[in-house]
Amino acid sequence: MERELNTRALRLLATREHSRAELRAKLAGEAAAEVLEAVLDRLVALGFQSDQRFAESYVRTKAARLGESRLRYELARRGVAEDIIEGVLSHLSSVDGAGDEFTRAREVWSKKFGDVPQDPRSWAKQARFLQSRGFSSTVIRQLLKDVSDEPAAGW
Repeated sequence: MERELNTRALRLLATREHSRAELRAKLAGEAAAEVLEAVLDRLVALGFQSDQRFAESYVRTKAARLGESRLRYELARRGVAEDIIEGVLSHLSSVDGAGDEFTRAREVWSKKFGDVPQDPRSWAKQARFLQSRGFSSTVIRQLLKDVSDEPAAGW
């Protein structure tokens, strides 16, 4: 039983990084809790599973599209410890091509909209979109103010 559980866990980890909590959830129905925890402990000890590595990989792949608060939420939802989340997000701007939050928000905004909001309704729609992506209200206001101040802003 333990061998099959170990094989299944390694197969899951071969496709992508998983947090310990994700693996626990995916493998929960296949063995007793003690056996599952022993397998997970062995995977961590052998270096096959690491929440730190999972968090770094997740941020690297999602940072260009999501704001810091959404990244924080998604990592916490996947069972990553708060100290690991803080450590990974503190280096967010140094992630390959991520840039600061304002730059990332502007890129996300320009891909989705590209046009300056013409009225309060479209301004609110664009702000809600950016907020759903996890960008802070300060960054959203600054971005939409900057693009509205550019020439051709109609309102």
